[in-house]
Amino acid sequence: MRMNITTRRSDPYEPDFGTIAISLTLRPACGLPGDYEYATDSAALLRMLRRQTDLSDHVLQGFEASLRTPFGARLRDVELSDNVLNEIGYFID
Repeated sequence: MRMNITTRRSDPYEPDFGTIAISLTLRPACGLPGDYEYATDSAALLRMLRRQTDLSDHVLQGFEASLRTPFGARLRDVELSDNVLNEIGYFID
């Protein structure tokens, strides 16, 4: 399923080094309702994106740099498998 991914820092007062606690919002890229929020951290998110998507290193490096800004980071139209969506709890049986 193609998803838009948006992040924001969970605690704006955290230092700018190391792993950052973030709130991840997944939204279907096709415009259908189905927003889902997921608490994670920057290291786990980047690890998942590197393993489970075909995003280039250049795109992921830019995304990682944006995670540290107060505005958060966005990726649009990212293909996420049903397995990944199940793993993070997007699909509920």
